[in-house]
Amino acid sequence: MAAAPRSRWRREAAAPFPRSRLKMAARGGGGVARRGSRVMAAPEEPSGGRAGEEPGREAAGLSGGRCGEGTAAATAVMFRCGEELVSGESEEESNGVNLMEFSDEILLHILSYVPCTDLVLNVRKTCRKLATLCLDKSLTHTVLLQKDYKVNKDKVKQLMRDIGKEIYQLNMAGCYWLPSSTIDHVIRCKNLVKLNLSGCHITSLRLSKMLSALQHLRSLAIDVNPGFDASQLSSECKATLSRVSELKQTLYTPSYGVVPCCTSLEKLLLYFEILDRSREGFMLSGQLMVGESNVPHYQNLRVFYARLAPGYVNQEVVRLYLAVLSDRTPENLHAFLISAPGSFAETGATKNLLDSMARNVRLDALQLPKAWINGSGLLQHLKFNNPFYFSFSRCTLSGGHLIQRVINGGKDLKSLTSLNLSGCVHCLAPESLFRKAEDDIDSSILESLVVSCCNLRHLNLSAAHHHSSESIGNHLCQLLSRLKHLLSLALPVCSITDVAANVEKPPTQPNAAPQTFGKKVRVGIQTYPRNLTDQANQKIESSVFWTLMGSLRFLETLEIIGSSFSSAMPRNEPAIRNSLPPCVRAQSVGDSEVAAISQLTYLQSLTLAQLPNIITGSGLVSIGLQCQHLRTLSLANLGMMGKVVYMSALMDMLKHCKCLRDLRLEQPYFSAGAQFFQALSHCSSLQRLCIVSRSGTLQSDAVMSFMASCLEVVMCHMFMGESLTVCRNLQQSIVRSFQADRPALNVVIFPLLHEDLTEVIRDVPMRHLDEITLFKSRVAEEPPNLWW
Repeated sequence: MAAAPRSRWRREAAAPFPRSRLKMAARGGGGVARRGSRVMAAPEEPSGGRAGEEPGREAAGLSGGRCGEGTAAATAVMFRCGEELVSGESEEESNGVNLMEFSDEILLHILSYVPCTDLVLNVRKTCRKLATLCLDKSLTHTVLLQKDYKVNKDKVKQLMRDIGKEIYQLNMAGCYWLPSSTIDHVIRCKNLVKLNLSGCHITSLRLSKMLSALQHLRSLAIDVNPGFDASQLSSECKATLSRVSELKQTLYTPSYGVVPCCTSLEKLLLYFEILDRSREGFMLSGQLMVGESNVPHYQNLRVFYARLAPGYVNQEVVRLYLAVLSDRTPENLHAFLISAPGSFAETGATKNLLDSMARNVRLDALQLPKAWINGSGLLQHLKFNNPFYFSFSRCTLSGGHLIQRVINGGKDLKSLTSLNLSGCVHCLAPESLFRKAEDDIDSSILESLVVSCCNLRHLNLSAAHHHSSESIGNHLCQLLSRLKHLLSLALPVCSITDVAANVEKPPTQPNAAPQTFGKKVRVGIQTYPRNLTDQANQKIESSVFWTLMGSLRFLETLEIIGSSFSSAMPRNEPAIRNSLPPCVRAQSVGDSEVAAISQLTYLQSLTLAQLPNIITGSGLVSIGLQCQHLRTLSLANLGMMGKVVYMSALMDMLKHCKCLRDLRLEQPYFSAGAQFFQALSHCSSLQRLCIVSRSGTLQSDAVMSFMASCLEVVMCHMFMGESLTVCRNLQQSIVRSFQADRPALNVVIFPLLHEDLTEVIRDVPMRHLDEITLFKSRVAEEPPNLWW
């Protein structure tokens, strides 16, 4: 890290800096995003740190970040520092520590947490020393604006004018609020090597003009919207594209986009978001438009990734991209990944492609549609080098096949860091023939998996019934506790149940509450100790889930989702009115299990869905008190469905969540009233809120007061049971009152069961829709470090 000599600036440091502020600056406000990720490759070390170190240190804010990843707290520190310098207060007049006397290395580390726009446009004006440090190459080399919701067109223009020539990597992904003319200022960044414009408005002509000036560009991410015309790209633009080796392209219309122009591609990421119907209701075709017959160039391809949204048009278009691969498989291909929901049938062309891959390549990462794997011997013929990512989501792959064909009978797979077995209902059973999904798992298969893949960082076992047997020491939680490097984990609710507790307690007891609107299931009420220490002493010896949470010290992401849970708001379909009852094994999972999660000191993201035995929600309070780095919280269908039994505990929890940025709540009959929003106002860092509630209610005045008090909130989505008139009036009031001061503000308030819900959803920015509005399991959803 480049730095100026300390002695040069020591004379200028005349203002004191209190220790409390110093600590706040060093923490960056309680945690920051990680440093720049590596290009996708087989990782040898955990993403949280080197082997033998504490992966959770980054979660605690003990590592630096790139420019733009910081928090407002660090910015405030710099401003106050400038104020003290201007005041001329001497060091003798204060007992504090002088920030300016720290070495440049330490100051650069602190400044790395501050958003780049604040650094360049504000902080560097405070004094001469900061004016120099704020322009250090370590801070201007990579500029991240993708979640700087306060940036506007004028700030981008000034930023590019001041440091444009010093920027080599620019990320503006998801800046949907910026006008398309903002892209014109990127031309000043003549030395750009990596550029991410996903989610930004850009036309073919603007893209051509911009790329014509970026001759050093090697990595590009863009959207292809209706109206895109590749014939409008200039020869200079195509020359730049011919040198691009990494391309991420999100398609909203059937098109090859700029792929045919990228003749040197090594990494290709395709996101298909094409709707089957136009806004006018006409059916769309997957055939490419006239002039789109150019053939992509895949001869140098090493990574191919395609993620499809639901719809047959997306499947038709991706087949056109794959047709070229089936003719000649790239020799250097080492990652082949296709994520397709629902049924995506195998064709003759795709079968030829897979056969060619089995003969000619050795893979490090693999993900295929379930129809391509089910009932075939493909996995037996594919060759793997040092695999680091596997996804067999929703496949009928049995545990026997998993061990024999993938792990090769217990082969050492220390290179594997991410494994997605979501919806793979038979993956922990020796065979799937004549087996019911609710039958007990074979613990020996899970044990072989844990032993062979001992360096797993991300594991997804959700959307399946993984029931442990009564054998002592072979419970799923006990076996998973050996994976000490886990950073993210997704489990079904029924998998964390103590078998002995279910055997001793009959499924039906008096004094129980109904769990669903369908068949009533009655469970006994558990006693819940008020004191957390007493609870720990009570549960530590008997609860396998408590032991699991205690062993995964550095877990950052946890999802506990009911195996039969489905969100009330699926994509491209009407809202679901009825929910399936939870698994019988899950009936005893409640407050005690939730309280066990509070042991995860470095937890950043938590998802809890369909936990039927939540009685008071008191475990949530424990999480709020202990998990001080929690940033994302998603709660769905907790306790009985007819009443929100955990509301009081939730409000107590929110008062302690100072770092919470994203909150998603899905619960029938949820009442978003004044008390709830008053408690939510304590979450001073909150940026995005989504509430999905069948027959739910809201108080418009309380919502307005909340928006006025939480200045960081830029997304407010509420799908409730209120009338269309109430929803529209509230949405218009919020936009009218706060849009001017919050350029990124996105508000959607709409009746959940309205027939036009799908039309409203299609206008939600993809960043919000994909990250929070739609419910899904996100653990091991895609390979780690797939894109920067």
